[in-house]
Amino acid sequence: MMGHAGMAATAVRYLRSVGAPTTAGPVEPLPRPDLRAVGAHERAPVDPAAFRRVLGTFATGVTVVTAPPAGPGEGPAGFACQSFASLSLDPPLVAFMVARTSTTWPRIARAGVFCVNVLGADQGALCRAFAVSGADKFAGVGHRPAPVSGAPLLDGAAAWVDCAVHAVHPGGDHLIVVGRVTALGADSADRAPLLFHRGRFAGLTHL
Repeated sequence: MMGHAGMAATAVRYLRSVGAPTTAGPVEPLPRPDLRAVGAHERAPVDPAAFRRVLGTFATGVTVVTAPPAGPGEGPAGFACQSFASLSLDPPLVAFMVARTSTTWPRIARAGVFCVNVLGADQGALCRAFAVSGADKFAGVGHRPAPVSGAPLLDGAAAWVDCAVHAVHPGGDHLIVVGRVTALGADSADRAPLLFHRGRFAGLTHL
């Protein structure tokens, strides 16, 4: 079975094979320490429903990750994402997690760049539009190109972070995508954030 380092290297090779641009230069998978195999008897059983319920108590911000067209005949790509986080100040890195089954991620990987649109409290409908599968998510959605990547910067976003794909690491049934920040900005207004808590949208006052 392919180890974590091998899986990370495979992801990086895939990005290179499709010509994914990056401002960070060649990307190599980080060295991984040898991990002791965990026996089946050592794994505590975790009920998936309980996992979702308990982790749902952790309120998260809500974003839409977008990417420009990756090739001829393709449109822009985007999906709603809760699992976005700041990762490093020097160099400036952010990260998001995406399911391995996502049909949007391969398009972002081919583009090699993305823009994280941080949503405000009044943008729940916009988030829902990007959470569906198989529809034209950009229909009726105003946007302009982000300054470096050209990925859609959504009208009304509370903040945005323009990135190049820096590294991809395996994480169970998800991938951990690390982006190197190339530009960023925020709405000058004091905007309340859109939050997701216990399976529904929430605001700071609701919590």
